[in-house]
Amino acid sequence: MKALWFSISFLACALALCATGCKNAPGKPRLGSEAANPEQVTDFATLYGQNCAACHGDGGKHGAAISLANPAYLAMAGVANIQRVTAAGVPGTMMPGFAKSSGGMLTDRQVAVLAQGMVAAWAKPAAFSGVAPPAYASSSPGVAAHGQQVFSTFCARCHGTDGTGISTGNIHTGSLVEPAYLALISDQGLRSFIIAGQPEQGMPDWRSDTIGNTGRALTDQEVTDIVAWLAAHRTATPGQPYQQNPQ
Repeated sequence: MKALWFSISFLACALALCATGCKNAPGKPRLGSEAANPEQVTDFATLYGQNCAACHGDGGKHGAAISLANPAYLAMAGVANIQRVTAAGVPGTMMPGFAKSSGGMLTDRQVAVLAQGMVAAWAKPAAFSGVAPPAYASSSPGVAAHGQQVFSTFCARCHGTDGTGISTGNIHTGSLVEPAYLALISDQGLRSFIIAGQPEQGMPDWRSDTIGNTGRALTDQEVTDIVAWLAAHRTATPGQPYQQNPQ
């Protein structure tokens, strides 16, 4: 009987402990604000830090991918395009789709928060008042031959007439026509860089005439033609300097 009483007392104490102290035991999911459902996170800074900063950089700059905190890029792309690309990704590139409908982890609401948050935090609409950037996506085919001419006028000072780059004085640029590089970037990516520039790297946007000394900005068609010329340097087997089937 004494053993039975001890067993019953021990069980009662154990149940009481579970009801009070075990709620904070290691490994047990926490409730309330300490473990909010990931789908309920709608804070822009948190969502950006968890999903975008690794490639696009803290604060939208100095990442491996295009800077999202670039007012020129935001003026060109707008909320709708940013939201679409964030949700669906860019096929053939390192940019994945983050929406659940594309195999990602974010809800449509969270994707919208990201797109709207970028514009709210980093856009400078006053700087583009009365200035219409080229369209985010081209609506016409490019002419590569003309693109080479435009490139020579607007881009050669920093990238070389043939696009292979320059290393002289304060200018050090890599090749834009290297097949391995072109295999990693889409035509849309090339277009975005040409239009928005890379301010943190000293590359001006489409409005600047300081490189070509033309006294005007690039037109939409000229941007399209430059992209066509660069894309023409892609190869079927990038990174393979040797013949695949030598005879």
